[in-house]
Amino acid sequence: MNIKRGRSLLSFSEVPVRSSSGGYVVRVGSGVREMLGPAVEVAAPSGRCGLIADETVASLWYEEVAASLRGRGIDVVPAFFPAGETSKTRANWSALTDVLMDARLGRDSCVVSVGGGVTGDLAGFVAATFLRGVPLVQLPTTTLAMIDASVGGKTGVDHPAGKNLVGAFHAPAMVLADPDFLSTLDRGVRAAGYAEAVKHGVTLDAAYAGWLASHAAPLLDGSPGEVTRAVVRSVELKAEVVSGDEFETGSRKILNFGHTVAHALEAASRYALPHGHAVAVGMVAEARIGEELGLTAPGTAEEIRTLVTAFGLPHSHPAFARALQLVDLMIRDKKTRSGVVHIVRLVEFGRTGAADETTVPVPEADLVGVIRGLVLQDP
Repeated sequence: MNIKRGRSLLSFSEVPVRSSSGGYVVRVGSGVREMLGPAVEVAAPSGRCGLIADETVASLWYEEVAASLRGRGIDVVPAFFPAGETSKTRANWSALTDVLMDARLGRDSCVVSVGGGVTGDLAGFVAATFLRGVPLVQLPTTTLAMIDASVGGKTGVDHPAGKNLVGAFHAPAMVLADPDFLSTLDRGVRAAGYAEAVKHGVTLDAAYAGWLASHAAPLLDGSPGEVTRAVVRSVELKAEVVSGDEFETGSRKILNFGHTVAHALEAASRYALPHGHAVAVGMVAEARIGEELGLTAPGTAEEIRTLVTAFGLPHSHPAFARALQLVDLMIRDKKTRSGVVHIVRLVEFGRTGAADETTVPVPEADLVGVIRGLVLQDP
C-alpha cells in the first residue's frame, strides 16, 4: 500500500485484525510513524493524548514523536516510568494513571504507547482502565513489540505471585510498526525479539521457521528488507489467530507455547532474565516435556534448539536444577486450571493440537520429573 509523503510515496504493508471493538490495522513499513498524528486525531477527538514511554525510550524518541503530534495541534501529556520488566507494577500503573488524571484528560482523549513489550502492556492497561477505557495507539520500538506484543490486545502488570496476573484485554485503535526504530537496538536485544517470531513459525508455519533459520544473520544485522518481511509475516500469523479467538478461550492458547516455562523462569530470576531468552528456553523445554509424555514427535525439541541457537538465544537455564521451585511458579501461572499446569500440545514442528487438544494437562509429578531430566540432557 502507498500514500503520499511530501513529494514521495510512503510504502507499507497493512494487516487487519478483527476484534470485538470493531477491529484495527497493523501498518508495517519504514516511515509509518509519520501516520501517528492522523491516527491520534481519529482516536482522540479532543486533540489530547497521554504519551507513555519508559525513560530510556523517552530519551531517544520522545521529542521527535511529541513534535510530530504537536505539529498537528495535538496536546501531548508525557508520562514516563523506569525501564525494565520490574517496572510493570500496579504502583506504576497507578502513577501513570494519576498523570493523566492530573492533566484532566477526558474520555475523548487517547493513550499513545511508545516502546517495547513492557511499555505496551503497561500503557495498554492504563488505557483499558482510565475512565473505564480510552483508545490506545501502539508505536512499538523493539523487535519483540513489533513482531508480537503490540498485536492482540493483551495488557497488564505483574504481581509478586507471577507475570501478567493483573490485566485486561483492550484492543488498540491502530499499530504502527516502523522498523527504522530498531536502529538504536543492539544485536542482543534484536535477537531476544526474534524468539516470538520463532514461536510463530514453530507452532503455525514451518516454512516461515525455515526462512527465519536461513536469514538469522541479516535479521540480527537489522537488514531492512528481511526485518520488514519477518514483522509482516509474524503479524499476519498472530492476527489470524487472535481475530478468531480474541479472549483466549480456544485456539489463541497456541500463542502461549513456551510461555508457561518462560514465565516461571522470569519470576525465578526476579525478572533479570530477558523475556525473549526465557521464551527460547521455554520452547525447547516444553517440546521436550511433550516428547517425554508421548505428545510431540521425537526430535522436535532439537529442531527448536537449533533454531533458537541460530539467533544466539539460550536453550537451557540453571533454574532447571530447582525443579520444585519452577513447578510451583508454573502452578501459579494464569493458564493453570484447577491447580494443574497446561502446556500447548506441539504435535510436530509447525503443527499443534486443535480444538480441545490445543493444550494438555501435565500432572505435577510428571512435570517435576521431566524438568529434572532437562538438567541431565543439556551440556
